[in-house]
Amino acid sequence: MQLTLPHSLGVAEACRRLHERAPEIADLVPGFARVTTDWPSETRMAMTVSSLGKSLSGTVDVAEDHVVFTLDIPAALAFARPLIESALNEKGRKLLQ
Repeated sequence: MQLTLPHSLGVAEACRRLHERAPEIADLVPGFARVTTDWPSETRMAMTVSSLGKSLSGTVDVAEDHVVFTLDIPAALAFARPLIESALNEKGRKLLQ
């Protein structure tokens, strides 16, 4: 699943905000979630979200005027895709504010 969110922050500011607010990613997932993040490059955040015995891995790629959230959703969680997409769309924007 891929979701692109536009912004007008520039790369450096968007990355700073994502670094600062990465712990809030757990709030995007219903239930108790544990989130681990890593920055394999200056503009890419890798993450793993674990909740209710399931794990999702993904990335956030930061560009000058948008970020792209990419999540690998296993077939067993395909039913939750609309929920996840909605949460990312709404709350992902808050991570950048």
